[in-house]
Amino acid sequence: MKKEDKSAIIEQLSATVQEYPNFYLTNIEALNAEKTSALRKECFKQEVKLVVVKNTLLKKALERIDGDFSSLDAVLKGNTAVMFSHVANVPARLIKDFTKAAKGKDKENAKPQLKAAYVQETFYIGAEHLEALVNVKSKNELIGDVVALLQSPVKNVISALQSSGQTILGVLKTLEER
Repeated sequence: MKKEDKSAIIEQLSATVQEYPNFYLTNIEALNAEKTSALRKECFKQEVKLVVVKNTLLKKALERIDGDFSSLDAVLKGNTAVMFSHVANVPARLIKDFTKAAKGKDKENAKPQLKAAYVQETFYIGAEHLEALVNVKSKNELIGDVVALLQSPVKNVISALQSSGQTILGVLKTLEER
């Protein structure tokens, strides 16, 4: 590969990493063409950008970005595919869904396999963090939870006032009838 081509790829990778707040490094080495195509289609549906990269080019792209990404150097070995996403947990769910199909002993070697992730400005190194990443809530989900928590006491007060108002009205009607 020519030096100009490598520079262009590094620039493009740097721009993509800066565009997306979350990315996952995965190993999709053992996937056959059919499974790789299915993974790419699912990524497209979920608005996840899947890019197979050379480790050295990704390292150089990360070096050009503000921040310390040296934690990822240890996992940049072998085949690496990067899943870029605006929503923190979507790639983790994709990986989990694809590995569910593997049964028994093959489950440990199922692909795609999480190598590392950079999610919400935090590094997750190793496949053991997949379950935690699946449970990470997006910004919109957290806002919805906060709104629901804020609405709950108000709803309780309103329902209590409505029910006690009907109770008082019932007592008054009973007294009136006597």
